[in-house]
Amino acid sequence: MSDRLDTRTPADSATPRRSAARVAARLRLTTVYVLLLTATAAWLASQGHAGRARFVRHNSSNVHHMEVGKWWTIFTSGLVVDGVPAWAGIAAVAVVLGLAEWRWGPARAIAAFAFGHVGATLLTEGAMWVMLTAHIPGALSRARDVGISYGLVATGACLLALGPAPLRRYGLPALALALATAWAADQQLADAGHLVALGLGVLVSRTAWLRTRAAPVPR
Repeated sequence: MSDRLDTRTPADSATPRRSAARVAARLRLTTVYVLLLTATAAWLASQGHAGRARFVRHNSSNVHHMEVGKWWTIFTSGLVVDGVPAWAGIAAVAVVLGLAEWRWGPARAIAAFAFGHVGATLLTEGAMWVMLTAHIPGALSRARDVGISYGLVATGACLLALGPAPLRRYGLPALALALATAWAADQQLADAGHLVALGLGVLVSRTAWLRTRAAPVPR
């Protein structure tokens, strides 16, 4: 049997690369963030356990760092994928933030993500500060608090709230139930933060600034 001839031209082979480049250009915010997360994850993977622990400790957005003026940890904490494999967290960012940027543009997408990340961080750490001030047992001033999940939850909730009717009717309550179940089971700071981020995402979806670009899909 004769070999099958490859009839593809160089232009045909370059088409997928051009398509990928166009997508990356349109989703430049998501592309940059994914590259930053990938670079950080690769660097952490090259470090020993002590090095990784030191990096996480110095970039946790906890009460101690807020009190000593290290407010930049609110942002650097969002460069670390924590709680799940790095590839899974980075893939989630690519999908969720990428979809938000595709629908709303980079300014609105980063605003929704940042509002969830920063807002949930400040609210949860503020609650922790109150607990410390009131000497409530279990409060920690140097808690480990890094990750991308607050921003992801807020952006995902916003996408669901502005999505088709089935997503608004079933997807958003399902996400809320899953997060509430996780909090009831573990009662960790991050679990409470996820519920706060969900509420912030829904709040963002109701702003006129976002609705002018991404009005909810009619029933």
